[in-house]
Amino acid sequence: MPAPARVPLPDLPDELRSVLDLERTWAVAPAPGVTKERAIRERLGLTPTRYRLLLQRAIEDPRALAYDPLLVRRLLRLRDRRRGRLRGA
Repeated sequence: MPAPARVPLPDLPDELRSVLDLERTWAVAPAPGVTKERAIRERLGLTPTRYRLLLQRAIEDPRALAYDPLLVRRLLRLRDRRRGRLRGA
């Protein structure tokens, strides 16, 4: 019996993809002498607050998990730990 056909997810919007791409590169190799906030402004033209909002939206989007599963799972774990510490405080 053939495997059921998977329904492809629509493409992740460019804005969310760019946020995930910056987050991935920053986690692996941050730019020396450049703050993350500066990189966000220069590369994406976003405020750090807008970046964080888009990042939270991205990690909740199933298309992001399909786009970069390792990064998204890591970010979800970090978020969940942070929330757990805030609740326990």
